[in-house]
Amino acid sequence: MTREELCFILRGLTPAQKAELATRWYGFENDGQREPSGDWRIWLIRAGRGFGKTRAGSEWVSQIARDWPEARIALVAATQPDGVRVMIEGPSGLLAVARGGEEPRWTNARRELVFESGAVATLYSAEAGEELRGPEHHFAWCDELAKWRRGEAAWDNLMMGLRLGDRPRALVTTTPRVNAAMARVTMAPGMVETLGKTRDNPHLPDNFVVAMMESYGGTRLGRQELDGELLEDVEGALWTRGLVERCRVDADSIGKPVRVIIGVDPPATSHGDACGIVVTALLRDGRLAVVEDASVDNPPPTVWAQAVASAAARWGADRIVAESNMGGEMVEGTLRQADCALPVVPVHASVGKARRAEPVAIAYERGDVVHAGVFAALEDQLCGLQVGGGYAGPGRSPDRADACVWALAALLDALRKGKVPGVRVV
Repeated sequence: MTREELCFILRGLTPAQKAELATRWYGFENDGQREPSGDWRIWLIRAGRGFGKTRAGSEWVSQIARDWPEARIALVAATQPDGVRVMIEGPSGLLAVARGGEEPRWTNARRELVFESGAVATLYSAEAGEELRGPEHHFAWCDELAKWRRGEAAWDNLMMGLRLGDRPRALVTTTPRVNAAMARVTMAPGMVETLGKTRDNPHLPDNFVVAMMESYGGTRLGRQELDGELLEDVEGALWTRGLVERCRVDADSIGKPVRVIIGVDPPATSHGDACGIVVTALLRDGRLAVVEDASVDNPPPTVWAQAVASAAARWGADRIVAESNMGGEMVEGTLRQADCALPVVPVHASVGKARRAEPVAIAYERGDVVHAGVFAALEDQLCGLQVGGGYAGPGRSPDRADACVWALAALLDALRKGKVPGVRVV
């Protein structure tokens, strides 16, 4: 409609219609808050803080109560006080989203919320999962599953009692974190998922969103708590998320490097994967630092070679260490065409990847390596490298991680052999 047509329609609404429009939920929700179509059994809303998960849960339960007067609904929170404070009495809780004329009655002693239609919701604590052994329900809303400390029993008992009616369903709203209950949910049959980020909520103050992204954007905490990502550590990984996070420092705090080496992992073909280009440095305090991920996705040779040359110029690099499975002379020749005159040291991945990666991971464990900033794509790949040379991270190949390992291994070798100017190895 045009603005004039819309105003004409709105002026023609009755007071009751205007009141309903002001409180109506469906049609105004974000994509991640919208109930999926299809014959699902479990709906997981995995989203960042402030996205509107609680509002979505309250509106979903409230609509069920309107449509199913006989409904028996389980409300499960990490603890009973959490449930009362957030799911029942909170600003986006069930009492707050009730429409005009609806007066749901909360009885704290019985932990029951009786809706205007006659539907009944009972609050349970995941801390006391045995309470869910026996009661039967048509529907369930589970909030902040990531906080459930002993959540397996609560979840299993809830699922076994979710058997009333023709199509019992459960909604899970949570900021994700790996725990046993979350593993149960993500592997459950009939599970569908919607996602959301903190910045997707247009009703949050702009200064809050900007401050959160500036403080935590790209970090493990930010990706989990703001972007709603479920960050799991790979079995047998050389790097863990926690290890990488402990090694992070502010980019402005490292000072001028003593030496800079760039690691390059070129794509095997002109239409291959990304070209990993990672800049590493030896700092004046003796630590090594990752200072830039200049990798390029799916580039032709001239493009990745120019990206390497540009990174070398920005950082005053001393040399380039390049994976040479596609041919050391070819790599060097491609770089020369981009006017990159630095020495190029070839490394052969098939025989040296695990041998080089493991000492580098140990250097991280000792605190000898830092990340001067946030390099999310690189860090995801590092956390996919496994003991023995395996890879279980994103993408087909750990291009960025390999480039990082080549460069840091070269710096470690130089330190070990005492070949770094101005640095005395004791």
